[in-house]
Amino acid sequence: MQPLYIYNTLTRSKEVFQPINPPYVGLYVCGPTVYSDVHLGNCRTFISFDLICRYLRHLGYKVRYVRNITDAGHLEGDRDEGDDKFAKKARLEQLEPMEIVQKYTVGFRNIMARFNTVPPSIEPTATGHISEQIEMIKEIISNGFAYEKEGTVYFDVEKYSKEYNYGQLTNRKLEELLEGTRELHGQDEKKGRLDFALWIKAKPETLMQWPSPWGWGFPGWHIECSAMSRKYLGDTFDIHGGGMDLQATHHTNEIAQSKGCYHAEPVKYWMHTNMLTVNGARMSKSAGNGFLPNELFTGNHPLLEKGYSPMAVRFFMMQTHYRSTLDFSNEALQASEKGFERLMQSWKTLQTLEPSGTSDENIRAIQEACYAAMNDDFNSPVLIAQLFDAVRIINTANDKKLKVTVGDIQLLKDIYEHFVFDVLGLATEEETGKTSEALAEVMNMILDIRHKAKLEKNFALSDQIRDQLLAAGIQVKDSKEGSTWKLN
Repeated sequence: MQPLYIYNTLTRSKEVFQPINPPYVGLYVCGPTVYSDVHLGNCRTFISFDLICRYLRHLGYKVRYVRNITDAGHLEGDRDEGDDKFAKKARLEQLEPMEIVQKYTVGFRNIMARFNTVPPSIEPTATGHISEQIEMIKEIISNGFAYEKEGTVYFDVEKYSKEYNYGQLTNRKLEELLEGTRELHGQDEKKGRLDFALWIKAKPETLMQWPSPWGWGFPGWHIECSAMSRKYLGDTFDIHGGGMDLQATHHTNEIAQSKGCYHAEPVKYWMHTNMLTVNGARMSKSAGNGFLPNELFTGNHPLLEKGYSPMAVRFFMMQTHYRSTLDFSNEALQASEKGFERLMQSWKTLQTLEPSGTSDENIRAIQEACYAAMNDDFNSPVLIAQLFDAVRIINTANDKKLKVTVGDIQLLKDIYEHFVFDVLGLATEEETGKTSEALAEVMNMILDIRHKAKLEKNFALSDQIRDQLLAAGIQVKDSKEGSTWKLN
């Protein structure tokens, strides 16, 4: 079998994948900032890395998959400006910040489960690793690459650039980056225009703040990933992933922090997913063409003609390579829906297929082509094309126009089980139906517990159950006839 090639953003080329400590692989993916519902751009990234994780495990690697949860210290601007997003959302919804965190974390996990993604091995939170971030900042200061000003600690980019290439990930020189950054005009605490905050002094009204050697404050956005990836994967690990929008600022600053702390490259292979468009235009809330996963599932959006199942959407995403732009349109979604149904129907047909003789079809070549596709930087569109060659054989054999052996049938089943279900992470309607049935049984039990709580006048428990279900994407409606529920 040919080696696995992956595209490394750092070197801007495809490289043979050689883990640092095989068969173990460290994989870190920048997770969601949980102050709002997860958007489709995030979903595409997490589904893409779910595919990557699944295939690495399929090849026999022992993958430690770490995906963080950003639940503190995220300001509205990349240059350490604006309000804290969690505090702002908490004020709007009249909740504590950690209630916001819990609500949207549960909602995110619910969406990921509906897309049939495997949960990460570790899902650390920024608030759970404040001490690690403080210790890392102290090391960076000790090495001379950061300075404190009025309770805020900044990373000194220009000083760092005297020893290391700050723009190595985006292949941009420091002079270019400085030209694209506004002047300080003597009004900023920072020494240099590109300097970024490692620790931010809290205002008196700041809701989420912690003690530190520099006073009460909260961590900058970038330091959390450096601290948590280091803790769980070591100083240098195999793969770091995220959306391409994170390259220029977040991932660039991660590299600088880590090298400024322990003088080594933190990551061997950097991987990035491309952006989403809708009918050819970039997806954004301001353009009115952005929609949430649940809107996609229900069809409750002006741009959608109907709703699409999570598996059909997952299949749709897999039909475009993770490094290519993915364009949403009703036509494309409906074509993918038909393709997914055809793929699943052929699996049903395969279960009843009877051996009829010796075949001239080289099914083993299809299997090898499936591996070749995935070994070429996880090329899922080419993989899917090969799978439809298998579909053609199944349907032709079912129509008695092609003879197949017992071995042929078993090999076709192996191709489905390995690549359709294991690697692509797709599921049949029967499997999703079983999940729905199990959910219905669990919900009936929960509603029964809630009903008993109301009869016992334990309204606090009743309200807690309702609110936690809502945070998980399940709406409970009470009426004279009883309580009903539905997925939002």
